[in-house]
Amino acid sequence: MKKTLRTIMMVLIIVSLSACAMEESGDKEPINSSSPSERQSQPDTKNKPDDDFNEKQDSEDQSPDNTQNGDQTSVDENQNQTGEQNNSNPSNQENNDSSGSANAAPKDVVDDHTSVEAVINKQRQLPSGYKPSDLTVPEVPFYFEQFLPKKQMREEAASHLENLFSAASKQGLDLVAASGYRSYERQKQIYQSNVEAYGEERANQFSAQPGHSEHQTGLAMDVTVAQVSFKLVQEFGNTDEGDWLANHAHNYGFIIRYPKGKEDITGYNYEPWHLRYVGKEAATEIYNHKQTLEEYFGLVPEE
Repeated sequence: MKKTLRTIMMVLIIVSLSACAMEESGDKEPINSSSPSERQSQPDTKNKPDDDFNEKQDSEDQSPDNTQNGDQTSVDENQNQTGEQNNSNPSNQENNDSSGSANAAPKDVVDDHTSVEAVINKQRQLPSGYKPSDLTVPEVPFYFEQFLPKKQMREEAASHLENLFSAASKQGLDLVAASGYRSYERQKQIYQSNVEAYGEERANQFSAQPGHSEHQTGLAMDVTVAQVSFKLVQEFGNTDEGDWLANHAHNYGFIIRYPKGKEDITGYNYEPWHLRYVGKEAATEIYNHKQTLEEYFGLVPEE
């Protein structure tokens, strides 16, 4: 009898100890029970970078994709802008010194820099620290929602851009704004980044040195469309929107600032997306005579 009782007690003790062991191991289960490989594949949303650096950016943020025969595709402030122009690398190509005669002349500070007809290029720069006093955000669609400085333009230009977008919309066209005002410091960052990525000679074909960018005037706006994934690329010129702009922008005071075939004069590659406000009279004259801003004002660089 005693032997039977001892056996029963031993069994009860063993069962009790086993239960305790199971409870202990359960406390140590990881909060995330997925396997290491599964956990590694889960996206990290805690350190999400600023949206502005995940979307396309300013044309001068982009890098050229295809520069054969002056036909370069660009990529905007994000996709490579270092390259938005690499595969089209959305942000413009202006910069001081590139290739051709447009880069040889000495640089002058523009006296009439607040004029809507001011010519800013590789030879003519804005005064140090210049920032327009009448910047505002035009009521047009942008490819991003949050406020960024590049949404801004000077009041007169913004008002006419709204009229242009409205007219385009009535034609069933869906233009989207991408990049307007850009500060000296922002341009400096973009230019240096492009030089590091592509070398100075190539960067100068599409990126402006600080103080030489039209975007700093508040009179320029890069535009794009969904058809080219909202990038700033030369293919934009082949879209319905690009074709309409080339033939109607002057009616609203804008010109295509860097037209095809004029690279030696402007100093930059063809940019069908880069609109520059100069006023309706000047824009119409430039359009009718197939000129650049340099030709219109007799400021063609000497060879």
